[in-house]
Amino acid sequence: MTEETKPTGELTLRTLAMPADANAAGDIFGGWVMAQMDLSCGMRAAERARGRVVTAAVKEMAFAKPVKIGDTLCVYTHIAHVGRTSITLKVEAWAQRYLSDLMELVTHADFVMVALDKSGKPTPVPTEI
Repeated sequence: MTEETKPTGELTLRTLAMPADANAAGDIFGGWVMAQMDLSCGMRAAERARGRVVTAAVKEMAFAKPVKIGDTLCVYTHIAHVGRTSITLKVEAWAQRYLSDLMELVTHADFVMVALDKSGKPTPVPTEI
């Protein structure tokens, strides 16, 4: 891995790609990768909002490389912007290839999360401590 190809952000989730998550050719479903990215954003945004958050938008996602059975999916998140009720995160999904140190960027996207109060209405994101 060169400096230009290092992940950006904080490692938020690592998980193993299993056969149940793949098609007959051994390629992991893109929806599974996106779900792992969404989980990562939910965790990171909930920590920042100190409460409940939901996904409001995902901005353009394209897959550059496949994830294969046995790869470890590593999801990195970076909080790019905090609005009044929203948090925008830059997310990268990297595949650590099976039994290897090789890491390859699979996809990236911007996720917009919205903080909610107990009744499910948007609520201001607290200022950072």
